[in-house]
Amino acid sequence: MENRYSRRVQYYETDKMGIVHHSNYIRIFEEARVDYLHKIGLDFAMVEGFGFLSPVLSVNCEYLHSLRFGDEFYTETRFVDFGVVKYRLCYKVYQAGTDILCARGESVHCFTDLNGKVVSVKRENKELYERFVKAANGK
Repeated sequence: MENRYSRRVQYYETDKMGIVHHSNYIRIFEEARVDYLHKIGLDFAMVEGFGFLSPVLSVNCEYLHSLRFGDEFYTETRFVDFGVVKYRLCYKVYQAGTDILCARGESVHCFTDLNGKVVSVKRENKELYERFVKAANGK
């Protein structure tokens, strides 16, 4: 299942050249991820309520076209891989109206308990695991 998240570029996100600073694309990915997980019923509050955290292990971004202050954009987010300990999401950021691909990337996350110890969600909470599997398979 893919999700679309959209908004407008804010002034504070731009640099002296008037374009979105590269670090803000990582923030956009996070906003899109939080929105996506919420829409599929796996928001952070629920996951934490089950006793798990989901920290970022890695993130990367390829910059293709600049966004500027006031531009509307949308981000498409989807699962790429889902395992018992880790999962990976991919992101594509498009300029709205033109559908120009501005950036693409991915993030990898793991599951930990509330103390930060890596855990197998499949072993620790079958219900939560099944919810993630269902979402990752687009069902």
